Amino acid sequence: MTIPTKLFIDGAYRSPVAGRPTPLVNPATEAVFAEVDSATPADINAAVESAQKAWENGWRDMAPGKRTEILFNVARVLRENLEYLAQLEMQQIGKPIADARDEIGLGARVFEFYAGAVTKFYGQTIPVSRGGIDFTLRQSMGVVACIVPWNFPFPIACWKTAPALAAGNCVILKPASISPLTAIALGELAHKAGLPPGVLQVLPGSGSAMGEALVTHPLIRKVSFTGSTSVGQRIMQLASAGIKRVSLELGGKSPNIVFADSDWQRAADSSPMSVFANTGQDCCARSRMFVERSVFEPFLETFVAATRKLIVGDPASDQTQLGPLVSASQRASVEEYIAAARSAGTRFACGGSRPSGTGYYLEPTVLADVGSNDRCWREEIFGPVVCIVPFDDEAAMLREVNASPYGLSGSIWTNDIRRALRVARRVESGVISINSHSSVHVEAPFGGYKQSGIGRDLGMAAMEGYTELKNIYIADN
Repeated sequence: MTIPTKLFIDGAYRSPVAGRPTPLVNPATEAVFAEVDSATPADINAAVESAQKAWENGWRDMAPGKRTEILFNVARVLRENLEYLAQLEMQQIGKPIADARDEIGLGARVFEFYAGAVTKFYGQTIPVSRGGIDFTLRQSMGVVACIVPWNFPFPIACWKTAPALAAGNCVILKPASISPLTAIALGELAHKAGLPPGVLQVLPGSGSAMGEALVTHPLIRKVSFTGSTSVGQRIMQLASAGIKRVSLELGGKSPNIVFADSDWQRAADSSPMSVFANTGQDCCARSRMFVERSVFEPFLETFVAATRKLIVGDPASDQTQLGPLVSASQRASVEEYIAAARSAGTRFACGGSRPSGTGYYLEPTVLADVGSNDRCWREEIFGPVVCIVPFDDEAAMLREVNASPYGLSGSIWTNDIRRALRVARRVESGVISINSHSSVHVEAPFGGYKQSGIGRDLGMAAMEGYTELKNIYIADN
C-alpha cells in the first residue's frame, strides 16, 4: 500500500522548503510505520497564494452544473478507493477497520450531498417599501482554512471541505500532525476526479506552528476548526485581528438521560457504544449518564454486562469494536482521570486497567457514585470512561446537565412525547437525540452551544457558513 507522505500543493505532491519529517506511530503496534513531511511558513504562503489564484481564475465563477459534476466525481473516486483509505485510517489512529470503512463511506456521502446542493442553493427576493427589486446573493469567500482533528480525520475533512468547495471557495486543509494520511490522499484523489489545481491544498505538519500561520494569513477569509476548546479560544483571538470568519466545533461532555418510563433495557444495552465507540475519543461521547433512581441499579447492571461484551482488540479484525487509544500520551492522560477517581473513592463498576500486551489499549471503564465536583464528572476525558449517576427530580437533573460549560450533543430516553420535547428544549446542547444515540446526519446541522463552539458543520447550514450574504437593490424609476 502506497503511503502519501508529501505536501499536496497545486495539484501535485511537493517536498517542503525545509524541516524534518514527522514519524507516525501505529497505536496498535507502537511501531513507527511512516514519516510525513511538515509544511513550513514558506509552504503555507505558496499554498495560499496558489489557492487565491485558483479562486480568482475560475473556481468561484465555474458554472454550478460543472462544479456539481466534479464533486460527484470526487465521491465516486473515494468509493473506488474505500479500502485503501480505510487501511490508512486504521494504521494511523488505530481505528477498527469496520468503523474506518464506514467513515470513508460517510465522507463519500458528504461529497454527494454537497454536489447536489450546488444547484439548489438560492438567494431571496425581498419586497421593500421603496419599490423596485431587492434580492440577495450567497457568494463565496475566497480561500478558507479547514483544520481537522485526529479522532475522525477523514469524515471531518470531508464535511468541512465539501461544502466549502460547493460554495465556490478554495480550501487549505490542515490535518492533525498524527493523522495526516487520509487528508493527503483526499487531495490527490479529488484532483484525479477533476478538481482543478490549487482548489484543494493539503498541508501536514505541526498544529501549533501552522495553525497560527494559517489563521493570521491575510488571504485566509475563514477558519473552520474542530478540536479542543483551548485551541478554539486561541483561534478566535488570532482571527479577531483580521475580523476573519470562524466556525468552531470544540469539546463536549454530553449527557445521556434515561427516564424510568423508557425502554431502559434497550438504552442500557446500546448506551455503551454511545460513549466507548472510537475508544471514547469523541466529543459527542455520552460520558455523563443520568438514570432515574427507580431503575438505576438494574440499568447499571445491564449497562456493565453490555460493556463487558464489547470486543477490544486488533483494529485489523472485522469483529473488533474498540481499538487502542491514539497515542501513549493520550492513554496516560485518561489514566490520570482514572487514578483521580480511585483516590476519590469512586465505585468502579468495571474496567479501569490496561490489558496486557502491545498497543495503547485501555479497558472500558464504568464509574458510579461520582460526585458533581469530581474531575471525571466535570472534565472532558476523551477516553473510554463513563460516569453514571441516579436522579430523582427532573428540574434538579436539568440544572446539573446544564451546569457543564459544554453543550454539544446528548440523548434522552423516554416514551412520553411531552417529556421528550420539554427536556429537549431545556438541555443546552446543539444536537439532541431522543431514544437514539445518533449525533451526525449529513443532511442536518451539527455543532454546539457554549464552549462546545460556534457555527455549524453539515446540512445546508454549513454551506451558508462558507458564503458572504450580499444584498442588491435595483430601483425601478
